[in-house]
Amino acid sequence: MATRGPVVDSVLDLVGNTPLVPLKRVTQGLPYRVLAKLEYLNPGGSVKDRIGASMIDEAERTGELRPGGTLVEATSGNTGVGLALVAAVRGYRTVFVLPDKMSAEKIRLLRAFGARVVVTPSGVPPDHPMSHYSVARRLASEIPNAYYPNQYENANNPDAHYRSTGPEIDRDAGGDLKAVIGTVGTGGTMSGVGRYFKEHRPSVRIVAVDPAGSLLGPFFRTHTLAKATPYQVEGIGEDMIPNSIHFQYLDEFVEVGDRESFLMARRLAREEGMFVGGSAGSAVVGAVRWLSGHPLPDGATVVVILPDSGDRYLSKFYSDDWMREKGFLDVGAAARDLIGRKGPTPALVAVDPTTVVRDALALLRHHDISMMPVLAGPTNVGSFQEDEVLRRALADETVVERSVATVLSAPFVEVGADAPVSEVLHRLKEERALLVRDAVSGAPVGVLTRHDLVGYLSEEEGERAV
Repeated sequence: MATRGPVVDSVLDLVGNTPLVPLKRVTQGLPYRVLAKLEYLNPGGSVKDRIGASMIDEAERTGELRPGGTLVEATSGNTGVGLALVAAVRGYRTVFVLPDKMSAEKIRLLRAFGARVVVTPSGVPPDHPMSHYSVARRLASEIPNAYYPNQYENANNPDAHYRSTGPEIDRDAGGDLKAVIGTVGTGGTMSGVGRYFKEHRPSVRIVAVDPAGSLLGPFFRTHTLAKATPYQVEGIGEDMIPNSIHFQYLDEFVEVGDRESFLMARRLAREEGMFVGGSAGSAVVGAVRWLSGHPLPDGATVVVILPDSGDRYLSKFYSDDWMREKGFLDVGAAARDLIGRKGPTPALVAVDPTTVVRDALALLRHHDISMMPVLAGPTNVGSFQEDEVLRRALADETVVERSVATVLSAPFVEVGADAPVSEVLHRLKEERALLVRDAVSGAPVGVLTRHDLVGYLSEEEGERAV
């Protein structure tokens, strides 16, 4: 990569030579110098800028890509941006295929570069006709003068990091460098960096960080293919073994989870001033975990690669609402706290099965509610819902003189009073109301609805604003 100066020929000359910055607060207690390589400072906002020009240069050289052609790629977003930079400078059209779990910001970003974006289901196997891999291959075969870089198979993916990322780390980190730690998806970054250090400084450990659910780490350890399971962190991990990952250059794998990755990314922004993506959180969690179990000489230097910017995840883990919805954010409150904020309405308004429907309707109106549980002692036997009763009464007006037992709707789903707000939020996405039981006695103590949750969250947001 070109050395930066006051004037460059194009934005592509700004790719690479990203700085190393010490982590201080999030690594407090570790007796090491932990340096973060800020790949989000590349012009396209991610480490994937490095492979865009590398893959296209080779395709132009071999004649696979000709002037006026179209780049078609399967991507989680960042490689698409790297290719879009090249396309903007050199005059190519672009089509990118993304799985539907990727953030809306990534789709908007690619479209801002003029790309056509195709979104495919994320829950299908790699060889399924609707996977983003398969759709990208098909489009590349159908579009005239198209070129499919295929970062998962392209040797110029790891080679770009062998030629740039590895030497930069070697040059800038100093002689006490003991390990380089980073996440893996296609594996290009860590394979290229690993190859460089195996050839030039083999004592440096190359540690790959993989999300729980990916099959890369399990394959490294067992040499057998496991089944991938869903996870939320974007851009890392795989449900197949790409040809671009070279396990012989990787020394160890560390597994990390979604929640800890997202919380660490948020800490990096708030405590280190580094506005990064979830995979950067994964990398730092993995580094701290690995360093805690692999003592190095005091003062040793470790480099952690932070792959991309946080600006493409504002609607996801930087959103408190999204974090609560996914159960990743501990808001320090439980169902009992929501019950305590219901105001003048009693926490528990209920009837027994023998109550007359007319009287039950009057009770709803008195408390300005539309539904309530039907309890036979402590047993949750059903629910009484105004809209359903009125629907029946339109067909048969004598319904109002019968017992509640004749108009039962399904009972409310139950949660314990200790259930965190995140669980309540998750349950209320599917249910209109929840019956809350005391954790010790098991007695019903209240009902929670979406209205109660919205009121609570609004109060919390107001308190934070103040």
